[in-house]
Amino acid sequence: MYAVTEIVETWEVAENVKAFRFRGAFEFTPGQFVMVWLPGIGEKPFSLADRDLIVVKKVGPFTSELFRREEGERLWIRGPYGKGFTPAGKNVALIAGGIGIPPMYALSKVWREKFERITLIYGARRSGELALLDVENYVDELIVTTDDGSAGIRGFPTDVLKVKKEKFDQVYACGPEPMLEEILRIMDYRNVQVSMERHMKCGIGVCGSCNLGKYLVCRDGPVFRGETLRGIV
Repeated sequence: MYAVTEIVETWEVAENVKAFRFRGAFEFTPGQFVMVWLPGIGEKPFSLADRDLIVVKKVGPFTSELFRREEGERLWIRGPYGKGFTPAGKNVALIAGGIGIPPMYALSKVWREKFERITLIYGARRSGELALLDVENYVDELIVTTDDGSAGIRGFPTDVLKVKKEKFDQVYACGPEPMLEEILRIMDYRNVQVSMERHMKCGIGVCGSCNLGKYLVCRDGPVFRGETLRGIV
């Protein structure tokens, strides 16, 4: 069932990326997602960046229409759905690639007190694509990488992980699948949780469009422990 809510604030957080804060708040586990419906346009899943916040990249007709919505206009939201992250470890790394930052932002903010030290490793193609960098109150260290070197370290988040992996007793990650695959290999599928992405239609495990091997991402994920994905990813 949809909750009909109202946009109370919207702002640009990066190139072609906007944040939408809505009235009301969800009780959720970082890593869970909601389905957002626009009448006559369709429905799409978005990870929650906070109890009342989604962050959206404009990539097609649905998100283009969402970008036209202004404060005071309505959204139809159902959820939250899926399995989120599980608190583990004390010295942890959060790794985000591109628009994979929202669940990492949520994790660092909502679970700040669960960890002794949080390192956020965040990569994008260039500086203008970096979003949600206002994390100074939630993380102990922020390491930025860009493909072109326009901000932070030139390279990829996985380059940093290869050097620092022994410092972390748990790694959380969300981003492009090639990055996630590399993270799983670096960690040998141990002490790592990743948020996977597949095309979702129903969001509740009925339609089967988001299958990942024997799993459905919307129902069994989107967050999976590394051991679960050995032999699949």
